[in-house]
Amino acid sequence: MAGLNVSIAFFFLVVGACQVLRQLSKRLLSPGAYSCLARELAGSLQLCTSCLELRMLFEISLWGGGFGPDVVLTLLFLLFVVHGASFDGASANPTICLQEFLLLESNLAATAAKLLAQGVGMGMGWAVTKLYWSWELTHFHLIQNLIASECSSSIHTSLHHAAFVEGTCSFFFHLVLLKLCQSHLMYRVPALAATVTFLTYTAVPFTGAFFNPALAAATTFHCSGSSFWDYVQVYWLGPLAGEICLGGTGGQGLAWGATGKAEMLGVTQTIPGKGLNLCLASGRCPFLSPFPVTRVIPLLSNFFNAISMWGIGKNSS
Repeated sequence: MAGLNVSIAFFFLVVGACQVLRQLSKRLLSPGAYSCLARELAGSLQLCTSCLELRMLFEISLWGGGFGPDVVLTLLFLLFVVHGASFDGASANPTICLQEFLLLESNLAATAAKLLAQGVGMGMGWAVTKLYWSWELTHFHLIQNLIASECSSSIHTSLHHAAFVEGTCSFFFHLVLLKLCQSHLMYRVPALAATVTFLTYTAVPFTGAFFNPALAAATTFHCSGSSFWDYVQVYWLGPLAGEICLGGTGGQGLAWGATGKAEMLGVTQTIPGKGLNLCLASGRCPFLSPFPVTRVIPLLSNFFNAISMWGIGKNSS
């Protein structure tokens, strides 16, 4: 268990360092620069380092660590509770940035800045974790360094199924996020952490359960076994399609029209006649009423059939 204790200490160190970065950035930068750049960079750095270490524990501990996936899933839940409490509004997820852009909560320049900061933060997280592993503080890290050059793709099923899994995870993650748009932080954070833990437990045998394009790019795109286009289909188009399908379910789903901003994550502002109607001017979230989930499966299936056929045609040509 000594190796596990070192990993837990690493998690605390990363969260503490990112929190210091946030506080310093708040004091030194303008609110706009902080929200678009520093906050997203710190959140992405924190998320990437934590997920890389957790992934290493999951892959190696099963046969050399003396503990099972239940310990890793417990750590995952606790880490996402900490992330939700400490991120200070950062998303560290390109699909959420896209969602904010569609809701007119963020303009094009701010969205591009957030995406850039997320990419830089994920890259920094990957570099910091690699440096930390090179110190070989535990036998887990020694084994990880030995097999690092032989890392294989996290896609363990057909491309169509893998994209469907990532898209479905993204769909339900955003659905829960919007369901909880009016909830207090005390309830929203553990509920989202439980959702991520459940989705990860369900999807990790098939795709590694990223449903975050930036995190997947930093974590698994360099591994052999799948082409770049395969990764793009599964880890970029999949989550984006899941989010888009959330808007295509109609009725009580996302509706173009009445208001331009959602009352989500503590932000309340409306712009008449623009954007997506997620939370009405009355303050009531449409997602608090019954949701036609059965309409999701055909939408996702048709989309992934289309991109799979396009990929097959591209490869054959």
